[in-house]
Amino acid sequence: MSTEIMTVDELASMLKMTRRQIYELTRTCKRATMDHPVPILRINGNIRFRRSDIEAWLEELAAESRARKRTA
Repeated sequence: MSTEIMTVDELASMLKMTRRQIYELTRTCKRATMDHPVPILRINGNIRFRRSDIEAWLEELAAESRARKRTA
């Protein structure tokens, strides 16, 4: 299990998204409405992401997508 800590820029690169999209995913009001909010760490006022948490989050999203396809 990777314990690498990533910045917003690194996560944006990994997910092929913009920094703005990543910040939007981390907004408190947005996270409250999501079934699977992106896992974040707040360290001294900075937003960071643990690679292992992001990989698990992506697996959850993929599993949900597969389940939806089976029921459709």
